[in-house]
Amino acid sequence: MLLQGKKGVVLNVTNSNSIGWGVAEALHAHGATVGIGAQNERMLEKVLKLIDGRDRFETFTCDFSMDEDLQRLHDDVKSKFGKIDYFVHSAAYAKKEDLHGRFIETSRDGFSLALDISAFSLIAACKALDPLFNDDASVVTMSYLGSTRTTSNYNIMGVAKAALEASVRYLAVDLGERGIRVNTLSPGPINTISARGVRDLTGMLNLVEERAPLKRPYGQEECGLSTVYLVSDLSKGVTGQILFVDSGFNITGF
Repeated sequence: MLLQGKKGVVLNVTNSNSIGWGVAEALHAHGATVGIGAQNERMLEKVLKLIDGRDRFETFTCDFSMDEDLQRLHDDVKSKFGKIDYFVHSAAYAKKEDLHGRFIETSRDGFSLALDISAFSLIAACKALDPLFNDDASVVTMSYLGSTRTTSNYNIMGVAKAALEASVRYLAVDLGERGIRVNTLSPGPINTISARGVRDLTGMLNLVEERAPLKRPYGQEECGLSTVYLVSDLSKGVTGQILFVDSGFNITGF
């Protein structure tokens, strides 16, 4: 198996429909030991049900907005795993009112919140986990096409994703001396709880289905398999890149 003997963490998972869970299942299926993160103890209850009776899973909690949680994450990962071979960052948040309407109406605190949780959290988590990364480890985060194109009802999250993608490039330079790769996975719209906060998600899904070159559905499974590639040694020469998983929709002119 591609990931036999590898250990790492996927932060955060909310439920069985989340991209994070699709990634965790794929990594596990290819032989990895997977640490799954939840934002808090309440969310952790759902994660525990997902992994009940299954081996090679561990659990963690981390609220990315709290520095003390990031320090605790470092301590817990060190205690349970020692060193790790991968970190998958799957976290984003913005106020619902800052996703809709005119972008010019974005609030100051809404801007700060979206950038903090959706972009700075990757930097902060990498800093916390840096001493625990093995050489040649892999970091993967999740973005969206709205980082480079304006998309309806996305607004501040598009700006946050642009910051996230830029952060990936700078982190790739910082961590590259040890062979650590940092890459972005960019799925198209997927029907998750987080995505349902975007107005007219159904319309977005229908548009992709109609226009994408590959006339077949995609979702958590495809995201998981692409992450397996980015975590495995098959991608040892790849860093600072964006890998689109949207049936090719990103190449179309809409």
